[in-house]
Amino acid sequence: MYNTTELSIAEKLLQVEAVKLSPQKPFKWASGWNSPIYCDNRVALSYPDIRAFIAESLIATIKKEYPDVDVIAGVATAGIPQASIIADRMGKSLIYVRAKPKDHGMTNLIEGRITPGQKVVVIEDLISTGGSSLKAVEALKEQGVIVLGMAAIFTYGFPVADEAFKKAGVKLVTLSNYNALLDIAFTKKIVNQEQLEVLSKWRENPSEWNA
Repeated sequence: MYNTTELSIAEKLLQVEAVKLSPQKPFKWASGWNSPIYCDNRVALSYPDIRAFIAESLIATIKKEYPDVDVIAGVATAGIPQASIIADRMGKSLIYVRAKPKDHGMTNLIEGRITPGQKVVVIEDLISTGGSSLKAVEALKEQGVIVLGMAAIFTYGFPVADEAFKKAGVKLVTLSNYNALLDIAFTKKIVNQEQLEVLSKWRENPSEWNA
C-alpha cells in the first residue's frame, strides 16, 4: 500500500520525535485547530544520518519527477535548510522565498538570483493546507520563472490542500504522508487501536475536531 520511502521517512520522523502523536492531550495549532499530531521536521536536521536520508530521498524524487530543474527554491523558513543541502549536492542554484518582503534594504521577497525562463523546484518541509506554499509559488511565477512543481517531506493529506494544488496547477510530490505515519505508528505499537481511530477521525474534519 505504501512504498519503502514513505514508511521509512515516517518511522524516522517518529523515532526522533519530529512528529509527536497525542490523541488524548491534543496540541493547539497557530490556526486555532486542536490536533492530535504535531510535526516539526526541523528536528530531523539535528540527526546527521536522518538528515542525509531525507536529503537523498528528496534528490532522488527531484531527479525522477523534475529532471530539467535549474534552481532549487526553499520556502522560509523550514524549507531553506533542505533546499540548501539539495542544491549543494545537485550542483544547482539556490534561492529562497520569504513569507513577506523584508521591511528594510532591498525589501526582497525572493533572496538569490533567478532569471526569467529558469526551471524551479520548490522545497517545503510540511504541507498542511498548502496556503503558504502556494504563495511562494506565485511569487516565483511573478518573476517569470517556470515552476516545475514542489517536493516536500510530509503532508497531512488534507483535501483542502489537494484541491488548492490542483486549482493552482502545481504538481506536488511528498516523501511521506499521514496515512503511512499512522500505519507505522500502529505497527510499532506507538499507538493502540483506539488511539488509531481517534487519529484517523481527526483528519475528516480537523477544524472542528475535539479530543
